[in-house]
Amino acid sequence: MRPNAKKRNCYSPVSSAVLLSLLFCGTAFAQNTNSSNVTTTPKQGNMQGERKESDHAQTPNLRDIKPLPEKEGRREKPLRLVPPKGSAAGTPSAAVQTTASAAPNLSSISSFDGLGIGGGYTPNAAPPDANLAVGDTQIVQWVNESFAVYSKAGLRLYGPAAGNTLFQALGANHPCYVTNDGDPIVQYDKLNNRWVLTQLSINSGQGYYQCVAVSTTSDATGQYNVYAFNYGTSYLNDYPKLAVWSDNYYITFNMFNGGYFFAGSKLCAYDRNAMLAGNPANEVCFQLSSSFGGVLPADLDGTTAPPAGSPEYFVNFDTNSLNIWQMSNINFAAATATLMGPINVPVASFSAACGGGGTCIPQLGSGQQLDSLADRLMYRLAYRNFGDHESLVVNHSVTAGTSVGIRWYEIRTPKNPVLYQQGTFAPDSNYRWMGSAAMDSAGDLAIGYSISSSSMYPGIRFTGRASTDPPGTLGSEVTVMDGTGSQQARLSRWGDYSSLSVDPDDDCTMWYTTEYLKQNGTFNWSTRIANFKFSACGVTTAPAAPTNLTAVAGDTKVALSWNASSGASSYTVYRATTSGGPYMRVISGLAATSYTDTSVTNGTTYYYVVEAVDSVGSSPNSTEASATPQVVVPGAPTNLTANAGNAQVALSWAGSSGATSYNLKSSTTTGGPYNIIAPGLAGTSYTDSGVVNGTTYYYVISALNSAGESGNSNQATATPQAADFSVSASPSSRSVYQGYRTSYTVAVSALSAFAGTVTFNVSGLPAYATASFSPTSLTGSGSSTLSVRAGSATPVGTYTLTIGATSGSLVHSTKVTLVVRHGYGG
Repeated sequence: MRPNAKKRNCYSPVSSAVLLSLLFCGTAFAQNTNSSNVTTTPKQGNMQGERKESDHAQTPNLRDIKPLPEKEGRREKPLRLVPPKGSAAGTPSAAVQTTASAAPNLSSISSFDGLGIGGGYTPNAAPPDANLAVGDTQIVQWVNESFAVYSKAGLRLYGPAAGNTLFQALGANHPCYVTNDGDPIVQYDKLNNRWVLTQLSINSGQGYYQCVAVSTTSDATGQYNVYAFNYGTSYLNDYPKLAVWSDNYYITFNMFNGGYFFAGSKLCAYDRNAMLAGNPANEVCFQLSSSFGGVLPADLDGTTAPPAGSPEYFVNFDTNSLNIWQMSNINFAAATATLMGPINVPVASFSAACGGGGTCIPQLGSGQQLDSLADRLMYRLAYRNFGDHESLVVNHSVTAGTSVGIRWYEIRTPKNPVLYQQGTFAPDSNYRWMGSAAMDSAGDLAIGYSISSSSMYPGIRFTGRASTDPPGTLGSEVTVMDGTGSQQARLSRWGDYSSLSVDPDDDCTMWYTTEYLKQNGTFNWSTRIANFKFSACGVTTAPAAPTNLTAVAGDTKVALSWNASSGASSYTVYRATTSGGPYMRVISGLAATSYTDTSVTNGTTYYYVVEAVDSVGSSPNSTEASATPQVVVPGAPTNLTANAGNAQVALSWAGSSGATSYNLKSSTTTGGPYNIIAPGLAGTSYTDSGVVNGTTYYYVISALNSAGESGNSNQATATPQAADFSVSASPSSRSVYQGYRTSYTVAVSALSAFAGTVTFNVSGLPAYATASFSPTSLTGSGSSTLSVRAGSATPVGTYTLTIGATSGSLVHSTKVTLVVRHGYGG
């Protein structure tokens, strides 16, 4: 029998910037029969509260319940956008990270197929709304419109089961059992070791429900206390996002009048203690105005509760800012609560992607673009209490140049919020969107997301940063799964969210799920369940001291190197001028195992030690190494070359590091002995003019500084000579018929910078033959063509021609052969 229940309406005027106290509640009573619930429609401009009757029951063990099948037929879930915020479309986003730092230091990464194609499930709805939660030993993944329980090794323990499988105990005619409308969320209450699963139900006759199941143990296949909260027949409770807090469960909705017209976000608290015990459970809700949408509730990570008296936090984004609300003083028995806010926190300017949440994500090989859902923050709003500070992390999708990037934030001390760091991850022109962010117990942050472009199928990646990385930066992204297909025409729905969850077993391992496609198509998505862990997370001891430290002296420098310490994230170098210290820090945060200290003085002995650092602390010092920097003798110069000229030889060489001057030496005997002919040269070239033409010279050079003189360079040789030229002709022999013409090429080669004018002549021509040169003269090196014509009466025979070349007193010649034959055809 249903207990008697009072029906009471109560409201308090809305003012979004003031403290609000409100009587606003609902009650869930145990029963197994269907009922119609009473709801009061909120008045425009008012916070509206109501006491409602909701339904409650307890299920048998889930593992004993036969999974219900999904409904037949394909269903595309409507996209209901909230009013866009942020800067005007086209406004450049600030704080854009266009290059990634080093990849996150991960100790492990693995993944397996979740529900979808290849995962034992045939999709029938889009988008998948993929999300998961992780317990001590199990994983629950829920997609539109089924869920499954897995071991952490990827073995499916139960399912896939349609979501309404959970709610059969409410009665055969109850909307939470009759319908299976998705928008699912699964959570794990780490403080109480319970699973919390919820989805909405749309029933035209009985209104809009939120169906909630809370496990009675940490076993996801055990019993559940199930509840149904009715939000009336007028306002659809769209896009529910449930969070676990230290005192209650909290949930937010985007409310739509008649399912079409945005009416603002609703912020609700569910009576967790009652739901854990299986008792009737109340709710307290606040309805915001239509100026506020896409609000997320803070979700607790780790087992350190917020400080005593902390409110629950809610966040959405506004124009270049974040809004933060705080809900507190919840008294379910008295049906009262207090909501404060919004507190506005300015952030770097941004423009919401795709014109404020529309469809603009390209894919490889498909003209169909995908939805961005950039009109709202992306699930989750992850909270963690580190003891010395509290952090909220969240992300959304923004325009980044010509593509889309992930804008992310870390807010500290959320009761008096401070924007600690922010960034927009857009390292290239690919589109990144639909992210989910979280922090592990060491303060390492990760964000998983979808990636796509006109040259890339939609895939799955994540990035992250260690707690010691520079604020506002993320590392190079890591691929979870490359897609091998694109969504085809007339289906833009993607997401609508993804989920990154932290494993409570070690509070370090992160689990991420979202969708991808294995081949082109529609309603053929797959999901992947991935896990990874930052190397430093969970480390409970400081690293061992580095070993084998060496110090090598140089000129005003000391080069240090050492062996790595297992688990170290960085190193700190110290030095002293006395053995044993005291040591002063030279540099910290070194990722490498070597360092060159250039802040030293020659002649001073320095003593060095190195310590290794991780998230826990620092190692003991390494053994000491010492070095005395000083000027060192330079190395011998290299690549000495010698080019002969007229009474001179031009020399050049490659300089030596640390050299202040050079000594040039020569000999007329190969291998020396050498005499210094040009001491103290400052440059790396020299022309030796003290040479005699026709004599061969052998050169070497050495480098000098205050420490001494190097050895000799390689030997180079040259033979200077007077300016002259040589002449040659080709070919050496030609044949020509009487009455015809032939030619030779006459080449002049300058020697020792010869630059005179050469004229040509030829002798030895047979009778009736003529000859000419073109050109008749040339300057320096070059060539001329000698043309010879045999007359028709030129005697047949073989003749030697002498080609003469004259330049002033210089005369040279060369000879060629001319063979005259009978006239052509004769």
